[in-house]
Amino acid sequence: MSMTRSVKTARNAQLMKQVKKHVPFYFFLLPALVLVVVFCYFPMWGIVIAFKDYKMARGILGSEWVGLYHFKKVFSDPNFYRVLGNTIKISILTLVTSFPVTICFALLVNEILNMKFKRVVQTITYMPHFLSWVVVGAFVYQMLSPSSGIINAVLVKLGVLEKPIFFMVQQNMFVPIYLLTNLWKSTGYSIVIYLATISVIDPQMYDSAAIDGANLLHKVLYITLPALFPTICTLLILNVGSLISVGFDPIFNLYNDATYPVADVISTYVYRKGMVDSQYDLSTAVGLFQNVVSLVLVLGANWLARKANPDYKII
Repeated sequence: MSMTRSVKTARNAQLMKQVKKHVPFYFFLLPALVLVVVFCYFPMWGIVIAFKDYKMARGILGSEWVGLYHFKKVFSDPNFYRVLGNTIKISILTLVTSFPVTICFALLVNEILNMKFKRVVQTITYMPHFLSWVVVGAFVYQMLSPSSGIINAVLVKLGVLEKPIFFMVQQNMFVPIYLLTNLWKSTGYSIVIYLATISVIDPQMYDSAAIDGANLLHKVLYITLPALFPTICTLLILNVGSLISVGFDPIFNLYNDATYPVADVISTYVYRKGMVDSQYDLSTAVGLFQNVVSLVLVLGANWLARKANPDYKII
């Protein structure tokens, strides 16, 4: 008993020693920790609005408790299932298109030997990420305009179209336009993590492979990709969690009344119910449902990754 107690005492002393040693680093961490608590954890108590008949004048605590009423109302709304279907469809297509493209683009950029040209390529492809979706949306509308858009002008000149058309009001064109715009805006910035992972690969491995007669494709398949695989799995798990959520900004700035049936997703549905119709309790219920499903998807993907290889899990 005394030995166990002495071991615990030694461990506590060692822990306190480590804490005192790294006190300056804890002070650097403190502002970020405060921001997370204030803006991420503290607002979570507002989830209770989903279970109340929320009246702004009464406040959250003063509003009447209605239990699962808003969830029943949401699940009985036919528009919600259309919105849910659009969200899942767009999310899956985004994942299927952007994930492999990002990996391939990272591999291509990594193979550029001229460092000046490599930096130019990275800078040009990074730039769209820093543009607001408001600017990007206006740019896309202008490019595809039937009156002044360059795309219509080129297609008409080439004889592909007899007359200009307004692509942005065509329901069958919205998803392709969204996917291409999202690729253009996000791919350059998304390769940062992959390039960082590639940069720590021992160059001697490539030299040894070259001595053994490996060509460029062999090096990518048997050295670069295996080194990237843990990172790919981690990012895939995180992306799976967003399968039921599509960013509000890109959809809001690209859709319009004509494309509602195929473009309306949960984020825009929550916006309309909450900010436009002032149904804060209903929109909170939808948001809570979305977050719970996202959490289940992340945990499920992490469980599958852990079963496949314990090194690939993130939790």
